[in-house]
Amino acid sequence: MFVSQTSTEATKRTRFDFTYSVRWNLLLITAGAILYSFAMKAVALPQQFIPGGFFGVGSIIYYTTGWLSPGIFFFLLNLPAFVLGWTKLSPRFVLYSLYAMVATSVCYELIDATLDIHEQLYAAVACGVLNGLGGGLILRSLGSGGGLDIIAVWLFQNFNIGVGKVYFAFNAALYLFCLAIMPIDQVIVSLIMVFISSVMVEHTLSLFSQRKVVFIVSDHSEAIAQTILDSMKQSATFLRGMGAFTKREKNVLMTVINNIQLKKLEQITFTHDPHALFIVENTFSVLGSSFSKRKIY
Repeated sequence: MFVSQTSTEATKRTRFDFTYSVRWNLLLITAGAILYSFAMKAVALPQQFIPGGFFGVGSIIYYTTGWLSPGIFFFLLNLPAFVLGWTKLSPRFVLYSLYAMVATSVCYELIDATLDIHEQLYAAVACGVLNGLGGGLILRSLGSGGGLDIIAVWLFQNFNIGVGKVYFAFNAALYLFCLAIMPIDQVIVSLIMVFISSVMVEHTLSLFSQRKVVFIVSDHSEAIAQTILDSMKQSATFLRGMGAFTKREKNVLMTVINNIQLKKLEQITFTHDPHALFIVENTFSVLGSSFSKRKIY
């Protein structure tokens, strides 16, 4: 049996418009592009770090030839990927990603700043944090950073090759090539920067998105569910269960909440039943209903 959430259509519509509106997505992409470009121009360029992906390829070309700039190379390398994306993926995803690519290239060219960090390790940490935060904000939108993102999504949809595997293979080849033309210390510190960046991306994506799946085993599950609906305005689901020892059937209450709601739910549960079993599991991706909408490429 399912206990429906008591919310008005206006509330749902407001939530949808806010999260999936064009303005909100453009704001996320613009903020992410500025942070990413600042990290590349103010930290990575003076230190000659090699970021991953297409920007890394552009950086290598710039460091070895002195032609143009990594931002322009990034733009040019992205063009074939966008031709592929336009024919194989959804126009909305491609257009948002195109805006992210153009915004990143333009911001990189316009930014004229340098963070005077003398220790390369400190610079790698700072660049990784800023880079990852910017990239994470872009990925929180309905688009992507372009380039390798588009190719990875296309390979995943057509050949079931994981996105992470595409990034790993591409960057592994990129840094093996770097070892042949650059000092090993420079390659290692670049890898440190990329690792920190990837961790920061994950944290940025999980920000405000982490959820808790809670299972409540109690003889008063109906009363607990009603209080959850009334005071927390939160949906819940009854699962049929049976005690292994008593062989007695009872309802197991399942609900999905965020970290802030957890203590309130705990208080509701044990107020109704001091002997209840309260089980909490961490989860990241919750799609559908009143939660996040599935990202369609």
